[in-house]
Amino acid sequence: MKFPRNAKLLRSPFDIAPFAAVFFLLVIFVMLGALMPVPGLSLNLPAADNTQLPGTDKPTVAVAIDAGGRLYYSNQMVTEDTLTNQLRQAMNASKIPLTLVIQADQAVPNGQVIHVALLAQQAGIHNCLLATQPRIVSAPTPP
Repeated sequence: MKFPRNAKLLRSPFDIAPFAAVFFLLVIFVMLGALMPVPGLSLNLPAADNTQLPGTDKPTVAVAIDAGGRLYYSNQMVTEDTLTNQLRQAMNASKIPLTLVIQADQAVPNGQVIHVALLAQQAGIHNCLLATQPRIVSAPTPP
């Protein structure tokens, strides 16, 4: 006995509406995700040519200063007294002399950066470096 073959796998062409709906939902989610705040401290570091700035191979501790003049150490906002105590503890815990890396925003006055360096010197850290971001240089024009 022979059965008739009436079954076709795809009787109609693809409908593009569901694919378009999913695509536009994806676009909306990506655009909303870009508007979400990013955790962390927003610093606008000064730009400099990093080939001429010194670095260090010794252990470092970092202190950040935001545009409002607030101090941050170990991802915590600290006062000057707390910063001095924590730097002293870090210096005592280390066998090798530490280097302080100051990550200061461009809007921070130079006097405040020097004040933080002096606080580190009171804590026993004598080497200080300023963190910078690389300068954006345009590509050389071809001859």
